[in-house]
Amino acid sequence: MGNYEYKVEEDSVGTRLDVFISNNFENKSRSYIQGIIEGGAAFVNGKCRKSNYKLKVDEIIILSIPEPVGLDVEAENIPLDVIYEDSDVIVINKPQDMVVHPAPGSYNGTLVNALLFHCKDLSGINGVLRPGIVHRIDKDTSGALVVAKNDNAHNSLAEQLKDHSMTRSYLALVEGIIKQDEGSVDEPIGRHPKDRIKMAVVESGKKAITHYKVIERFYNHTLVECNLETGRTHQIRVHMAKIGHPLVGDLVYGFKKQRFNLKGQVLHAKMLGFIHPSTNEYMEFISPLPDYFEKIIIKLRNELK
Repeated sequence: MGNYEYKVEEDSVGTRLDVFISNNFENKSRSYIQGIIEGGAAFVNGKCRKSNYKLKVDEIIILSIPEPVGLDVEAENIPLDVIYEDSDVIVINKPQDMVVHPAPGSYNGTLVNALLFHCKDLSGINGVLRPGIVHRIDKDTSGALVVAKNDNAHNSLAEQLKDHSMTRSYLALVEGIIKQDEGSVDEPIGRHPKDRIKMAVVESGKKAITHYKVIERFYNHTLVECNLETGRTHQIRVHMAKIGHPLVGDLVYGFKKQRFNLKGQVLHAKMLGFIHPSTNEYMEFISPLPDYFEKIIIKLRNELK
């Protein structure tokens, strides 16, 4: 939405480029700033730089804020399973097989389309395609997800995600028997070096930590509770596959031959906890297991009898 020019003073020497620019745009999130920088919008002394570039004295920064994309996302009368709602946040029990926000090839039928019909206001920090969306869960993952109704709530929830104070607990059905009752996977996750659609444990990836605890063992499967310390894309799916126990139904990271006829991985965001942006009180929400998940567990239990 215009060009901006800055000169680096001595007190900003050594500051990351994205931090410096974010400090000059209080109404824009750091993730938004990072996005436009990575898109080639920031030049330092005439050279396009990345977000982590460390500034030097007297350098000249030229920043071009792009015009908003002229794309309308339609409100659609899609039923929502609302766990909780007030003027700041709305907590949704997202069904399996629903995409969270519009993306190329999927502009309708998403959670955002439904939210636009249900809510009068949503945070605008993430733009027209992702209004109010603070965090995501995969299309084939069901469960609790919080959406921000205003920018103050969005910033508060985003900060809790960043400092790992938001509580997120998942139930997952994995292949094989996990012998130890609990454990942790501390392995960095990034884009797969050969298949850019997939994520993988890679040395150059971002820090990712998943804590798991066995809830129930069956003949050939284990029901586990996974608690996220970080929130990388496909984190639970990648980490459980890494230790040799991929999720049941996961054709991307798991077995190509599946026992059950499923739409995707058996993964459910069962609990979500956060500090309310306005009251500062800790709130926790439970999402019941979907029917398909319950039926598989009952079937596996019956096999033990």
